[in-house]
Amino acid sequence: MEKHIILLPGDGIGREIIDSAKQVLTAIASEYNHRFTFEEHAIGGNAIDDYNTPLPDKTVDACSKADAILMGAVGGPKWDANPSHLRPEKGLLGIRKQLELFANLRPVKTISSLLYASPLKEEIVNQADMLIIRELTGGIYFGTPSERTPNGVVDTLRYTREEIERIVERGFEAARIRRKHLTSVDKANVLESSKLWREIVEEKSKQYPDVSVTHLLVDAAAMKLVTQPSFFDVIVTENLFGDILSDEASVLTGSLGMLPSASLRSDGLGLYEPVHGSAPDIAGKGIANPLAMILSAALMLEHSFGLVDEAKEIERAVNDCLLQGFHTADIHIPGGVQVGTKQMTEAVLENVTTKSISDSICKSYV
Repeated sequence: MEKHIILLPGDGIGREIIDSAKQVLTAIASEYNHRFTFEEHAIGGNAIDDYNTPLPDKTVDACSKADAILMGAVGGPKWDANPSHLRPEKGLLGIRKQLELFANLRPVKTISSLLYASPLKEEIVNQADMLIIRELTGGIYFGTPSERTPNGVVDTLRYTREEIERIVERGFEAARIRRKHLTSVDKANVLESSKLWREIVEEKSKQYPDVSVTHLLVDAAAMKLVTQPSFFDVIVTENLFGDILSDEASVLTGSLGMLPSASLRSDGLGLYEPVHGSAPDIAGKGIANPLAMILSAALMLEHSFGLVDEAKEIERAVNDCLLQGFHTADIHIPGGVQVGTKQMTEAVLENVTTKSISDSICKSYV
């Protein structure tokens, strides 16, 4: 298989960790007889500096022709005082909108070696394994009018039936290949948009009789995430609720540095990025955790390229590294070995190519 991948390093630690993912993808391509080509473009703060816009036209054009996009986080204090149209985050929102990346996927699964770091008791979080699917291009973030008036402000929550139907279908399809349980989150006791959302979920459920459906109000869902996270299989919800709930769920694992995400459109084109931020305070120090970016690359192989075995190989390699005690400064594994970005990447590569870390590589990091 031959695929062309656009790299958008973004800001802060982006360049360091995207290089780690590129190395792992190259190794996987060699192991499984694929060919991946890479092309780099600017987005976010670095694009503002170089092109006076957070999303250059050439970046959009390249991404629209790609098979998939791998992206680092954007933003940093350097651009905090910029006017709203020159904020790095506008680049991320813009690329999602222009490429019609309407479905955001965030897998949240606890890792045994990091259970101690979760803010929840181990017996509560131990079996957590969920996929949160968030509608990404509609709702209150994109509704108009959105403005400040002399006496107040107005934001508009707007959804079309088609926008709701396509994200709900994505939720059912995901649940069908997992544990066949879909939780739809809304605020149907208050909002008209949520009433329509719930109606559509009920309509679509008739097409998926093998998938059980639970409706939860967003406040109840927020509570259940921290009291019974193992209840959830697939969660599907609108943009604002998904933004909040996915961030809440991300802390269950004990480290943001471990969580990947995907933003997809109907034809399989996807933008893949870690959940964590750009961490400008540690940029260039060689200590950033590359694992969320590497796992984002695994998501890319699975969801855009259909390379499930190759994706599972990367996930296994990452998990093996943690079980063997390798960790970066943002996480701690008792009795383990703290390493930097380069060394953690090498450990993953060693696991990919030899299926286990050799004694020599372990000794070289002690």
